[in-house]
Amino acid sequence: GRRRREAAEEEVEETPQEKKLRLAKQYLEELRQLGDQHAVALLPAAGTLEKSGCCAGVLLCPGKGPGQPAHILLCLQVQPPDPARIRVLRGHQLPVTCLVISPDDKFIFSASKDGSLIKCKWEVDSGKRLCVVPGGKKGTEERHMGHASQVLCMAISSDGKYLATGDRNKLIMIWDAATCKRLHIFTGHRDAVSGLSFRKGTHQLYSASHDRCVKVWDVAENAYVETLFGHQDVITGLDSLSRECCVTAGGRDGTVRLWKIPEESQLVFSGHQGSIDCIQLINEEHMVSGADDGSLALWGLTKKKPLALARQAHGEQDAQGLQQPCWISAVAALRNSDLLATGSNSGCVKLWKCGEGFRKLEHLLDIPLVGFVNSLKFSAAGDFLVAGIGQEHRLGRWWRIKEAKNSICIIPLKQKTTASSPESPGSS
Repeated sequence: GRRRREAAEEEVEETPQEKKLRLAKQYLEELRQLGDQHAVALLPAAGTLEKSGCCAGVLLCPGKGPGQPAHILLCLQVQPPDPARIRVLRGHQLPVTCLVISPDDKFIFSASKDGSLIKCKWEVDSGKRLCVVPGGKKGTEERHMGHASQVLCMAISSDGKYLATGDRNKLIMIWDAATCKRLHIFTGHRDAVSGLSFRKGTHQLYSASHDRCVKVWDVAENAYVETLFGHQDVITGLDSLSRECCVTAGGRDGTVRLWKIPEESQLVFSGHQGSIDCIQLINEEHMVSGADDGSLALWGLTKKKPLALARQAHGEQDAQGLQQPCWISAVAALRNSDLLATGSNSGCVKLWKCGEGFRKLEHLLDIPLVGFVNSLKFSAAGDFLVAGIGQEHRLGRWWRIKEAKNSICIIPLKQKTTASSPESPGSS
């Protein structure tokens, strides 16, 4: 009884600011004990918290269910990068369609319409191309290490062990990311494979296809698990995080879907007017998607309509004498933060901030880039953004921008953390 009274007295004496500081330090220590290097790299030291007397821009939101992790929102103000510091890596003959960054931020894997897979690796620091896996002609997959058709998507496991790539010829190839060796080929889709994602912390792989279905694979066992149906049009993108679920963009069926794998159920979200071409999770509770009507949508996984919608996010273009919105061809989110990036054929990559508790999209700045931005990825530490550029859109040949270079652009991001209020998540 005495201990309880003493604890109660101590709690009364603790100010709200001291309680925030104590909880922030506690979460930091828990993360460091878990060894999450990428999360820790984004967080201030406990000493910094004590000196500043506040949370130093870190907003810690507890998970909504038992065992759910806290969301760490870093409110970032990104300064426009110096164009002279944007590095351009050339090597693909045709438009770059997809890319991923290794979990340690040291290497970039990319693929293109020429079927060749430049994997393992582009070295980030030097820009050196370390390995090229050439492709072959259709029907020669068994005689060639690489793909024999356009590569549309790729994913890397969170431990950096496996790389998965999907092509127009319905195939998913699994690679050893360290040695460039092809390990296995998954077959089963009946049309082009358009989306791939590893569930974080596992070797479970989700795949999406133009055959309108989602498949689940166990890469470590080279095994097929199950197939999920629901979309009414081709699936154009897919993403996942730690939970046993994934999200997909449903093209012209106008829906985004959340697939709950164990329950074999799905939630349907609608809000775009055009074909939904790209999607990414921001954290376990929010996601962002882009469509060819030029709209950018911010979603909460508990609401079936967008929390925020930016129409004509990249402006308009003159298409055969008609003014049409520039298509959103790529989206990226810095995980567990409020920073987003979008790409189009508008001549720039745009950076956005999720404001007012993920209920507002605020445009931050433009980064000039000529060509179709077909893929975007933030580094895990948030210090650079990688863009896959092509003269054509990754899914077709509606337009061709002759002055564009089929390349990979590494864009450095200068950033500073700013203080944040717990009453306004995602604001700075």
